Amino acid sequence: MAERGWSVTAPHEAAEAFLVLEDGTVYRGYSFGASGEAYGEVVFNTSMAGYQEMLTDPSYGGQILVPTYPLQGNYGIYPGNEESGRIRVRAYVVRDWCPTPSNRDSALTLDDYLRASGIPGLFGVDTRAITRRLRSTGVMMGAVASAGTADEALQRLRTVPSYGSMDLVDEVTAADVQTWLPEGVAESGEGEPTHIVVLDEGLKYNILRLLRARGCAVTVVPSRTRAAEVLALHPSGVLLSPGPGDPAQLDYVVETARGLLGRVPVMGICLGHQVVARALGARTYKLKFGHRGGNHPVKEIGTGRVHVTAQNHGYAVDGDSLPAALTVSHVNLNDGTVEGLEHRDLPLLTIQYHSEASPGPLDSAYLFDRFLKLVEESR
Repeated sequence: MAERGWSVTAPHEAAEAFLVLEDGTVYRGYSFGASGEAYGEVVFNTSMAGYQEMLTDPSYGGQILVPTYPLQGNYGIYPGNEESGRIRVRAYVVRDWCPTPSNRDSALTLDDYLRASGIPGLFGVDTRAITRRLRSTGVMMGAVASAGTADEALQRLRTVPSYGSMDLVDEVTAADVQTWLPEGVAESGEGEPTHIVVLDEGLKYNILRLLRARGCAVTVVPSRTRAAEVLALHPSGVLLSPGPGDPAQLDYVVETARGLLGRVPVMGICLGHQVVARALGARTYKLKFGHRGGNHPVKEIGTGRVHVTAQNHGYAVDGDSLPAALTVSHVNLNDGTVEGLEHRDLPLLTIQYHSEASPGPLDSAYLFDRFLKLVEESR
């Protein structure tokens, strides 16, 4: 079993802890956040900020997150930065964390936040070495633990279901129907807003904020809501949200998407993009180490413009499997993967990246306007 260490000055009270990967590689450091053990697919994110948004992003369900930026927690934790109702990562592995954040609005330290949510953290490890390992060998399952031995954790890890074999959407989707009214409508009562139904496969709040700011009334429905039930809500358009896991595990969502296409304008984001592609007959596949960060260049084919995008996915649509009716609208400039689709006949647009950002640049917020234009033209 390979041991990887890193020199660090730890607080006197910090307990030793470790990350062990499924190939037996061990990275030793110190525990923060909650004590205990956690298992998940180990992934890295290249964003320099936005740790609270990342921690609460449901697309990280089932994963152990390793940010490449060395210092985390320096501006603390404060209400309004979360992207869902709770932390979604299984564990958080960092080079170092800041116990004294510089932010007058901070309500908690990163350590407090993880501890209150029961999420184990590991610091004092060489996150660059972990990232290089994952880039060269591909993402793999791992365990973070603050007790016992690495050999014992590795043995337990080998009994845990693999990331790609689980339906993680069921773990993060809304339990019931929720409504977000557009800004000012509840007070004024003027006009009838555009009604967008969002199928929640791992929804981030900023999608709702951006739709609400554009005058939409939004109804969020659980992922197992059927197409007939969605259409019974009389939506002006339907958005399939991002989320975690392998779209091949989501035949029930694919069937819902198939029942909506051609009946109502549809937008798919990230996992929603993959689900729509599968509903139309395309294939998806697992990337070696995924795309996660706020700095990924994507080219829009129609205009030639390059947008800096926020991304968080480990699967992609196979461009060679697309039916003739689908055209590629966006491509990733790092590896040429499909980043967006349009349909020749149906009111449909999909993107692989996160147009809502959080964290990340806001270059792609224009896509919500484009979707709402599709909705308006379809009325």
